[in-house]
Amino acid sequence: MKAVIQRVSKASVIIDHKKVAAIGSGLLILLGIVNEDTQEDIQWLARKIANLRIFEDDSDVMNLSLLDTNGDAIVVSQFTLHASTKKGNRPSYIKAAKPDIAIPLYESFIMQLEVELCKKIQTGQFGADMKVELINDGPVTIIIDSKNVE
Repeated sequence: MKAVIQRVSKASVIIDHKKVAAIGSGLLILLGIVNEDTQEDIQWLARKIANLRIFEDDSDVMNLSLLDTNGDAIVVSQFTLHASTKKGNRPSYIKAAKPDIAIPLYESFIMQLEVELCKKIQTGQFGADMKVELINDGPVTIIIDSKNVE
């Protein structure tokens, strides 16, 4: 499971000209899923994101987590995170899980992140053509892969 985490001052998701999610300060999380992902990946990644200290404290040091700031989050499914670009110029998405596997894992991740943060998480819509708007705060963008636990 791979996530691109962006600290935002605001973010939203638009589908068919309708805003389906919007937050102020918090995290926009793009989530890519592969067939090998498990509940252990979900639990590890959700806990890591909830506790990741990437928000500034009173001394302007990135020392606070989303939990500490009570910030919000939007999770957007993003199969292109698992693109392979080794051959040619057209990315291959063969590593990305198909919807029958990805959707339950995506939904489980959202539920686990809600447990970690003790609040409702906003989302895009799996498989939809989404327009994601954001103001990246910092900018701070971090990539985390549950298969590369350090």
